[in-house]
Amino acid sequence: MNSILSSVLPAPEDPVLSVIFACRDDPSPVKLNLSAGTYRTEEGKPLVLDVVRRAEQQLANDLSRDKEYLPLNGLPEFNKLSTKLILGDDSPALKENRVVTTQCLSGTGSLRVGAEFLAAHNKESVIFVPNPTWGNHPRIFTLAGLSVEYFRYYDPKSRGLDFKGMLEDLGAAPPGAIVVLQACAHNPTGVDPTFEQWEQIRRLVRSKSLLPFFDSAYQGFASGSLDADAQAVRMFVADGGECLIAQSYAKNMGLYGERIGSLTIVCTSEDVAKKVENQVLLVVRPMYLTPPIHGASIVATILKNSDMYNDWTIELKGMADRIISMRQQLYAALEARGTPGDWSHIIKHIGMFTFTGLSEEQVRLMAKEYHIYMTYDGRISMASLSSKTVPQLADAIHAVVTRIA
Repeated sequence: MNSILSSVLPAPEDPVLSVIFACRDDPSPVKLNLSAGTYRTEEGKPLVLDVVRRAEQQLANDLSRDKEYLPLNGLPEFNKLSTKLILGDDSPALKENRVVTTQCLSGTGSLRVGAEFLAAHNKESVIFVPNPTWGNHPRIFTLAGLSVEYFRYYDPKSRGLDFKGMLEDLGAAPPGAIVVLQACAHNPTGVDPTFEQWEQIRRLVRSKSLLPFFDSAYQGFASGSLDADAQAVRMFVADGGECLIAQSYAKNMGLYGERIGSLTIVCTSEDVAKKVENQVLLVVRPMYLTPPIHGASIVATILKNSDMYNDWTIELKGMADRIISMRQQLYAALEARGTPGDWSHIIKHIGMFTFTGLSEEQVRLMAKEYHIYMTYDGRISMASLSSKTVPQLADAIHAVVTRIA
């Protein structure tokens, strides 16, 4: 029988998935996967927050709940609470009714809906993303019909922010261009601007009439403070200008598999907001019609109950503090071994990921001889480390850096 699909070409290698598969197929009992962006406990296990289990139990006990379709824009209560979480209770944009929030399929879905909306309605189709950025960003925006360009962000020499290059590149961007900014805990580098640098970025973005699109995947997960991690977003919203914000509850509530997030668009007036809302719904309807109800109900249950909310912030800070502790332990272990080079960037970076500074050759040697897997650019997930595995990683880094300069 003739195959209609025989002309389908092999998919290009995915740099993250290929590492995950290689680790999966490694029979070594001491293998260590540091490539995946998911939190692990000190015992190396996935974590379901206690407050999430309580919320789910409460929902299960409520026999008045049903499984009807949600509105196209999602669970209204979730949208309201999610918007307040990122913008703050006292946000002038909220008080002036010029904010549109749509429940979406986690951060990825929020970015895609926002990109489809912008491709249809923003006059400038160019979208600038950091170099480097999350690997899915370029694909999401390209498939939506936007033209992806890069601005300088990471400086390999200092293993910090190339702030001068960033300002130069954004300053050369055409008016109306979209700029993707990660709100905190930059993926993949772990490098964030300071508060003062954010203010300079804001002034430049506004003076050049650029449209900021924030990716907020780690609110509260970076510093342990929900307000501190929303500072950059709130700074832009406070000036009265427009911006888009993609939120995700995968990391900060551990709801990876629930695919729960939101797209918030801050407009200049209530009239503009109404028109934007209707156009966003036209994007959503043929894409997936309505979002799932369970994850939104969990988030809303936690955010609206003061006791649950407080318990969540404690658990959230516990996750953030454990990641910070892993940074400190890894840095101390490398210093104790006298590993060549300056490793202070490990404790200067923030959030789930950090760039080790290892070359691809060194990374491949780590996998081949030491069964430690990370993406080929040297990015590791600090959240996948534990006190037991830090010495294993430090030994391997010391060995490959000593062998391959």
